Amino acid sequence: MARCTPWDCSRRTAAGSAALAAATWLWAPLLLAAPVGAEPRWRQGVFPVAHFSGYTSHFGTRIGPGGTPEPHHGLDIAAPLGSPIRNWWGGRVQEVIRDGGCGLGLVIASGPYEHLYCHLAGSVEGGVYRSGAVALAAGSPVQGGQVIGHVGLSGRTSGPHLHWGIRHGGRWLNPAAILRAMAAALSRARP
Repeated sequence: MARCTPWDCSRRTAAGSAALAAATWLWAPLLLAAPVGAEPRWRQGVFPVAHFSGYTSHFGTRIGPGGTPEPHHGLDIAAPLGSPIRNWWGGRVQEVIRDGGCGLGLVIASGPYEHLYCHLAGSVEGGVYRSGAVALAAGSPVQGGQVIGHVGLSGRTSGPHLHWGIRHGGRWLNPAAILRAMAAALSRARP
């Protein structure tokens, strides 16, 4: 897939407007949870890659390395090796991952949402993920915008990038559609 900016990439995904509508509906509880007069909670979301280079794979069905269609439950965001990865939303580390697909990764729970970060640099020993000054284990609290790792090449990858997935109620959401919905809402909110 051709690279594009953070805000317009979802126009090129297979999920299209149906995913945008679904993303808007699923984020509605967060929009409604803010007290009257308070800044809506969705404004707290932080784009996870500090040094964005482009998108390299979209959410949805794609052709895998074996040449067959496969589901892709996230968005691949290219960035220079070692670039900081920021947590999208405050929450707690639910799981530290070390496997052949995701490589080194984290699952962070934020209320009913789970955020998946894969292909991180660093190491996992004794259930603790470490990268530079970062040390996180299951149960560790994390803030929105906090550096939680660095872009790496772990797992099944052909270049440095972050695989970022969002799940709600066991259902994978299209992160690009959520970013577009948030950008549109921010644009409408500006005076």
